[in-house]
Amino acid sequence: MAISRAMAYLESRKNLAGSAGGLAGLVLTFTGVAGPYWPVVVAGLYGAGALIAPPERPAVPDFPDPSAQLDEVRADFDRLRGYLADADLPPAAAGALDGLTELLVALLDPGWSGELLAQDPEGVHVLSRTVRRDLPEAVDSYVRTRWWTRMTPGGESPERHLVRQLGLLRAEAERLAQTLRETEARRQESHTRYLEDRGPAGNGGITA
Repeated sequence: MAISRAMAYLESRKNLAGSAGGLAGLVLTFTGVAGPYWPVVVAGLYGAGALIAPPERPAVPDFPDPSAQLDEVRADFDRLRGYLADADLPPAAAGALDGLTELLVALLDPGWSGELLAQDPEGVHVLSRTVRRDLPEAVDSYVRTRWWTRMTPGGESPERHLVRQLGLLRAEAERLAQTLRETEARRQESHTRYLEDRGPAGNGGITA
């Protein structure tokens, strides 16, 4: 540990700046300017250089970019679909789940939406939360509650809660899809304005 700290200091900005100051002190010594006090001059210039040197900047953590995060979400979604396929759901809930699943498949497609989501960390977060937490929790809580309902009938239907939850998740996914659509629309409009602003030059400078 002590050796690594010593090596780190030797390579630090403070040591490099201090060494430059100390070297200047040696030049003053050899030219006779420092006189008999040259050790003090060299040490003082080294200390001054080390003092004014900018502090070391810690390395920024290397977090995965949105594209890499999307790849992980896709892999988790594939696993989730296997779990959902084994879930015994009533027709209404199964239909709502199918609609939500189709929308998630489209959003997680590596082509069209993947390019846009790679530039939208918040969108990646929404999909990650849906796939990894909200959707499996909705189905699992239904399965567990249904078992207790069979043991003690009565109360509100677990199916009603599940259908409602799936509807809310689909609405959230649709909002994300709408955001991506608007992004593409703005891109198209921007290109139209760019071509319009070019004027006749856009036609190679040929006028009628």
